[in-house]
Amino acid sequence: MSWQQGYLNRYYDKSRGWVDGTTEFHDLCRSAIAPNGKILEIGAGPTNRTSQFLASLGETYGVDIDPDVHNNTALSQAHTISGDSYPYGDATFDACISNYVAEHVEDPKAHLEEVARVLKPGGAYLLRTPNLYHYVSLISWLTPHWFHTAVANRLRNQRGHHDPYPTVYAMNTKQALTNLAHSAGFEVERLSLVEKEPSYGLYARPLFFAFMAYERLVNSSELVAPLRSNLFVILRKR
Repeated sequence: MSWQQGYLNRYYDKSRGWVDGTTEFHDLCRSAIAPNGKILEIGAGPTNRTSQFLASLGETYGVDIDPDVHNNTALSQAHTISGDSYPYGDATFDACISNYVAEHVEDPKAHLEEVARVLKPGGAYLLRTPNLYHYVSLISWLTPHWFHTAVANRLRNQRGHHDPYPTVYAMNTKQALTNLAHSAGFEVERLSLVEKEPSYGLYARPLFFAFMAYERLVNSSELVAPLRSNLFVILRKR
């Protein structure tokens, strides 16, 4: 067993009640999607844990700018797109999902309006995206993309994964997301700030302990919740 897995098992023990971020996001999706609903995953990518989970809830379609989406075996149908336009009619889906996609969206207004267009009235848009005020997002926002390419997968112990996509963070604060959602015809049903295990500390033991201390701090009080790493969001189409 690697030291990374050993530390995660020791300090983030699921048998003692710890819930990892992906599981919590999936639970959020399950709570808001009607059984056997029609689902669109935005930025679906190749076969992955979230696509497989969504396919267990209902018929799942996917769009992505990367042609690798056609290798996603969990999808009923996949399309490569070039912008904020989806090849589906108005009011087609019961739910839309994006998992670490919103931070890459250059025109959040157009994005949210297109999501609202393909959703049925009362449909939900569920997203997980980084909070700009977290240290990882702030560093990413302040540094050039070549820096992200050089260090991101190393810090997460994910050598061999695809390079990170360019980030914009145009809708990655609580206030920005709320304002944009309202202007696109959504109600904010839930917007939570969530901090989970220190995935960016898996490069070295000292980093792990430093980032774990940060996790313990921001989860200790709602007063420091604005510094947590992720936004977990349910938007409901009016």
